[in-house]
Amino acid sequence: MGFFNRIFSKKEEIIDPIDISFLRNDIHSHLIPGIDDGSPEMETTIVLLKKFIDLGYKKVITTPHVMSDYYKNNPEIILSGLNNVRKEIKKQNLNIEIEAAAEYNLEPEFEKLLDDGKLLSFGAEKFLLFELSFFDEPLRLNETIWKMIEKGFRPVLAHVERYGYWHNNYDKIEEMINRGVKLQLNIGSVTGTYGPEVKKFAERLIKDEIIDFVGSDCHHQHHLEMINHAIRLPIFHSLVKQSQILNRSL
Repeated sequence: MGFFNRIFSKKEEIIDPIDISFLRNDIHSHLIPGIDDGSPEMETTIVLLKKFIDLGYKKVITTPHVMSDYYKNNPEIILSGLNNVRKEIKKQNLNIEIEAAAEYNLEPEFEKLLDDGKLLSFGAEKFLLFELSFFDEPLRLNETIWKMIEKGFRPVLAHVERYGYWHNNYDKIEEMINRGVKLQLNIGSVTGTYGPEVKKFAERLIKDEIIDFVGSDCHHQHHLEMINHAIRLPIFHSLVKQSQILNRSL
């Protein structure tokens, strides 16, 4: 059985691909070489950017991990890497823009970063991308969300569909929305890349029309291959057409 057939079961409806250029911008990726678990070197970054162009994207907002134990990135490191990528884009005459923010892990050290103001957001509304542990909900989640908003940021929860401890507690999703959190969904989730439970939960979020941002979460070429699969799925067609999606507004 080929790779494509393993992704799509016989029961999965496949339709003509949707033009993803309608989204215009990707807001979650790991393309700055060598600073997290994404692209390891500039050559790979350029290969990935060319694939974004082929897919129809006009801009990528790349978001390196910031985690105190593993990825000790700060604005200086990230923006220096961004500058190097921009130089290579110009050198190769690639028709795509790149900006940088960050994907912040909601750990105790994050509150200190908030207090210091050393954060990278994206968009005029200062959207701030953050992720949670995949194992347990952080103890000070609500307090930290309040602090982000109090500091003038618009919190964006990365890959909201992947937190298994909320799959049977949909009230937490509604609570996040009520607290002013925007929700980002990974494109690969609709293909089953992260497992059937994540796929099922992603479909529910899409059907309820509560996703605000769509992201590739691109670390490597496989994540972009998933986009080529997703654009043939009716559920993804539905998502891209929803009026609340903010990617194209950036």
